[in-house]
Amino acid sequence: MVTLLRSCRRLIPHLSAAAAAASSSSSAPRPISRLLPVVLAMAAYSTVSGADAGGRLLFRQLFEKESSTYTYLLADVGDPEKPAVLIDPVDRTVDRDLNLIKELGLKLVYAMNTHVHADHVTGTGLIKTKVPGVKSVIAKAGRAKADHFIEHGDKIYFGNLFLEVRATPGHTAGCVTYVTGDGHDQPVPRMAFTGDALIVRACGRTDFQGGSSDQLYESVHSQIFTLPKDTLLYPGHDYKGFTVSTVEEELAYNPRLTKDKETFKTIMENLNLAYPTMIDVALPANLVCGIQDPPPSEV
Repeated sequence: MVTLLRSCRRLIPHLSAAAAAASSSSSAPRPISRLLPVVLAMAAYSTVSGADAGGRLLFRQLFEKESSTYTYLLADVGDPEKPAVLIDPVDRTVDRDLNLIKELGLKLVYAMNTHVHADHVTGTGLIKTKVPGVKSVIAKAGRAKADHFIEHGDKIYFGNLFLEVRATPGHTAGCVTYVTGDGHDQPVPRMAFTGDALIVRACGRTDFQGGSSDQLYESVHSQIFTLPKDTLLYPGHDYKGFTVSTVEEELAYNPRLTKDKETFKTIMENLNLAYPTMIDVALPANLVCGIQDPPPSEV
């Protein structure tokens, strides 16, 4: 109980007083299971900055309901220009996202993808037509069009904050996970934006786009599960109402990735998932940054 309350205080400072009051007012400890949903729900929209970060990070988690896609907005509000990045934007919600960015007084510098999506059209190309100067970002291994191609170990700066690029192929050959920086001036706990490599209590499928169950297992275990246990994991999609998890939780409760590799591969080979309904539209569009060449005019 004490450990949990300390974690709450570190993650969400505003819970400290309430947690302390609850502990002192009752001799019977409250069940951990009752506290966790509150902590996780607030963690989806909260983070604490490092000792010298001065509350620099602004963070928003956004949702597109048709494809069940999460888009993430991060900005350094300690910088005079308030530079921002948008991870995995969806074409259908570009206007919503850009309006929010305008309302918050941010300057969008990067529109980024975790991989070439098969279930929705990325909003990066459309954003570039609406906001001059924004650069699109994708992994070099994704073989899609973009302004900046990234590889494992690269850092993407927005103001004094940065995202570390970790290659996590397996769902597709070009999947990456973006992780907030490690340092006294970076947000704590760390945050990882896992795309489809890791979904809360699940993972992305591996049966198309150069997918590999063997590779995905290695990617998650070597690049995500090696992060600090309190690292917040933000998935690219969710179909059950989850918004966030942690490394510690997924190590304990993920029904696929807690198994040994051979069992994991067997599970993935027997998912019997339907053919993605949007793949024939999404893949060609996403390979060209979300904007397809206009059809020739009829004479």
